Amino acid sequence: MGTRQQKLPAKAGAKAKGERTRKAILGTAVHLASAEGLEGLTIGRLAAELSLSKSGLFAHFGSKEDLQVATVEAARAVFIREVIRPAFEIEPGIKRLWTLCDTWLSYVQSGVFRGGCFFAAAAAEFDSRPGPVRDRIAEIMKEWLATLRRAVVEAQEAGHLARDLDPTQLVFEVNSLELGANWAFQLYADKGAFVRAREAILERLRRHATAPSSALLPSSKAKRSRTRSR
Repeated sequence: MGTRQQKLPAKAGAKAKGERTRKAILGTAVHLASAEGLEGLTIGRLAAELSLSKSGLFAHFGSKEDLQVATVEAARAVFIREVIRPAFEIEPGIKRLWTLCDTWLSYVQSGVFRGGCFFAAAAAEFDSRPGPVRDRIAEIMKEWLATLRRAVVEAQEAGHLARDLDPTQLVFEVNSLELGANWAFQLYADKGAFVRAREAILERLRRHATAPSSALLPSSKAKRSRTRSR
């Protein structure tokens, strides 16, 4: 009995250590993949980056595809933490919708991932490659668009946005502006792209906002000052 009791804590400790190692591996993997692509993410590349053995890494991921899918899931968890949760601390309406847009731009601007928006890069890399990795990326992108669309509908239900507004069209425009800012920042290091994207999104929200709810949005001058101070 005593021997068994000694073995159980040792087993639990080994499991906890394995989970910590896996978390550390994926923490590095998301940054590498955002900058260098998921296809370039290999057991050997990660082993060199983390100073671990290939066999040790292989024990956590049975194949390159398993590693890629796990990296996508790890990136999703970071995205939820950085973008979704802060917005959902605000009650439904135009302020939550704006916060979703603003935190997305901040998540790229602040360098949460080394290569900008992880999912923008992954989607461009895998959009024409059928398989589990592409499918999961597509599902997560669809989740984001659905979250934005739900925020638009909730703002309409709260009386903050016009009832005749097409939520799908507004989401398409917002997402396009965000991806455009990410592209300009990554390719040209153009920090002004975030100012322009914020202004363009705010312009669209003001255009469709009901008269009282316009006051719930930040002024253009305030947003420019905030962006410059970062």
